[in-house]
Amino acid sequence: MHLPILAASTSLLVGAAYGYASPGACSGACNIHDPALIRRESDGKYFRFSTGNKISYASASSIQGPWTVLGSVLPDGSSIDLPGNDDLWAPDVQLVNGVYYALYSVSSFGSQNSAIGLATSDTMDLNSWTDHGSTGVRSDSSKPYNAIDGNLFNDGGSWYMNFGSFWGNLYQAPMKSPPTSVASASYQIAYQPAGEHAVEAAYLYKYGNYYYLFFSEGKCCGYDTSMPAAGQEYKIKACRSSSATGGFVDANGVSCTNGGGTVVLESHDNVYGPGGQGVFTDPTLGPVLYYHYVDTNIGYGDGQKLFGWNAIDFSSGWPVV
Repeated sequence: MHLPILAASTSLLVGAAYGYASPGACSGACNIHDPALIRRESDGKYFRFSTGNKISYASASSIQGPWTVLGSVLPDGSSIDLPGNDDLWAPDVQLVNGVYYALYSVSSFGSQNSAIGLATSDTMDLNSWTDHGSTGVRSDSSKPYNAIDGNLFNDGGSWYMNFGSFWGNLYQAPMKSPPTSVASASYQIAYQPAGEHAVEAAYLYKYGNYYYLFFSEGKCCGYDTSMPAAGQEYKIKACRSSSATGGFVDANGVSCTNGGGTVVLESHDNVYGPGGQGVFTDPTLGPVLYYHYVDTNIGYGDGQKLFGWNAIDFSSGWPVV
């Protein structure tokens, strides 16, 4: 689940423990929730999108910043006729045939009455985005899933959308080409049968011969008012498959549709509740895991969440931060 976040700045964390590296440096506007990261092909500028301000976005000369807020992707909100169409969540940004596609979620906190929408731009410049409304991925109480947290993935010309939060957890829907709308019925790709089924924020990334399904599990928000039991806070997990469309298992061979998931990043040192992640291929650093987290030395509020990133090592066959 996701809440609006304001922009501010932070300093670099230092030190590492439990085998996890500290988040990479961030300067400028670093207070965000649910980041999405992309690099513009024409000039190499980095763009980072996030929940709040009708999809806030910022630009920088590098992943480290300094990040400068540009404004809103859809300053007038979404054309999707659902509650929450002026409070958009969980963006995902991909380049599709030379056009930048930004997915966004329309919902309200804790609701299953949700839809995933699409905006496009040729440049990602401010005021260049066109809203296309719903992709056709929607949910209500009759569905086994919640239609938020969309992520587009291309596999050799075929497009898929990965999505879902709580309820039946993560699903995948084949998309038309170009991927402006859903092509056929969705199917489940990950499920945690225990507890509150607290899995969301799917992100699919191919490295070598495997497709890695990254996701967030646990309580995401409101740590300053209701602290979860130790280990129940947000963390990032992954499963992998030789197919983009299913059969994901963790490092122990447990199916991702039966509670599987190998931890990639969890709370450590003064990093607490990392999640809302994606993976970006940086031209210098290679694969990079990006996410939000709270710094326990600063505070636990949703408005204090910070942009984090780390290079990923896949040499073991599993993503290691």
